[in-house]
Amino acid sequence: MKKFIISALFLALSLTAFAQTATEIVERMDKKISAFDEKDGVGFVMEMTIPILGTFSAKTESRGDKLRMEMQKGDVHSINWSDGTTQWDYDVIKNEIVITNVDKKKDSKTEGDAELFKGICDGYDVSLDKETDKFWFIKCKKSKNNMEKDDPKTMDLIVEKGTYNPKSLSAKLKGITITMRDLAYGIPESRVTFNPADYPTAIIVDKR
Repeated sequence: MKKFIISALFLALSLTAFAQTATEIVERMDKKISAFDEKDGVGFVMEMTIPILGTFSAKTESRGDKLRMEMQKGDVHSINWSDGTTQWDYDVIKNEIVITNVDKKKDSKTEGDAELFKGICDGYDVSLDKETDKFWFIKCKKSKNNMEKDDPKTMDLIVEKGTYNPKSLSAKLKGITITMRDLAYGIPESRVTFNPADYPTAIIVDKR
C-alpha cells in the first residue's frame, strides 16, 4: 500500500511538472510560427459570419510571392491567383477568367501570411479554458492596458497538442464573428500557380 501511494504521488508530481500555463502554450505557438520558412508555403481558412447574411469563407494558400484564394457562398464561387505581377480571377459560375496586372498599391501579401497568427494574443490576458487529448482551448481577454479600440474584447484560441499549431482563432466584433482556422505548412508550387490547361473551356478576358 505504501509503495502504491508513493508511486501515485510520483505520477502526480510528474504530471504537474509537465503542466503548462496558457501563456507558455501561446509562447511556444509563436516560436513554432517564427521557425517556419514561408518560402515552403502556408495555407489557412478564414470565415466571417454575419447575422442574416450567413457565413462567408475563403481558403488562402501562399508560397513566396504567389497567392491562391478560393471563395464560395451561394451562387458566388471564385478562385484568384497572383504571382505579384499578374492576377487571374476565375468566376466558376460564368466559367470566365479575367487577367489583369496587379495593382501594387492595393496588393497585400499579408492575405496569405502565417504572421497573421503570430503575436495574435498580444494585448490580451490568456487563460486555459479546457483541454482534450488533442487540443488546448484558450480564452483571450483584452487587457486593461490595451488601448486598441478595434481589438475585440475576447477571443477563443485552440492550439493543437504536440505540434503547438493554432487550430483556430475566433473573435466577435460589432456582431460579426471572424474565425481563422486550419493553418497548414508546406504548400506545393502547383497549388498557387495558375495553369490555363486546367480550364480548357473557360472564357479568357485579358485586360493587361
